[in-house]
Amino acid sequence: MKKFKNSKRKFIYLISPNIINNHSFFINLEEIFKTKKISFFQLRLKKTSKKKILAIGKKVQKICSNYKVKFIINDDPLLAKKIDADGCHIGQKDICIQKARKILHQKIIGVTCHNSKRLIKKAIKNKADYIAIGAFFPSATKKIKFKANLGLLKYAKKITKIPIISIGGINLKNYKKLLLNKSNFLAISGYVWKNKSYKPREAIEKLI
Repeated sequence: MKKFKNSKRKFIYLISPNIINNHSFFINLEEIFKTKKISFFQLRLKKTSKKKILAIGKKVQKICSNYKVKFIINDDPLLAKKIDADGCHIGQKDICIQKARKILHQKIIGVTCHNSKRLIKKAIKNKADYIAIGAFFPSATKKIKFKANLGLLKYAKKITKIPIISIGGINLKNYKKLLLNKSNFLAISGYVWKNKSYKPREAIEKLI
């Protein structure tokens, strides 16, 4: 796909912690990007005001630009446009992809498809730039409502060539299963930001 491509090394789609309230986050983000393993960074702040997200987003946008990481805003295409992010990720309860496309035009739009073949086919038909499926494993980041399996990943790979992002509880012990089954990118959050054994950069460096 012309908008982005992955390599064996840059397979990580990093999602922000749920709350960002100190400068150490930006320091850690730069350290993580220095590993050259991150293709995407998604800013996902569900309980933060738009004003604060805008301020954080502008800082993150500069860091992402410096390290050539695609910057994605969760849920809000208007905010993505205002920040000049590379795109937006939308869930099933957010704005529809057609309306998001009118706002973002040729920028990246990714769609959550949970564990549903119907939603996967719908996202493909609506020309999503990537689809996210999962959760593949139990997650500490958010409550799991939809459980996906490797059969769904294989199904999606058969019917589309657009990138597939696997999500949900991905960590050092299970990530290789998804790569071996040809997931294009792995969405990771809690393993990096809530890891009790490793600092954020160390956690990323363990993924080879």
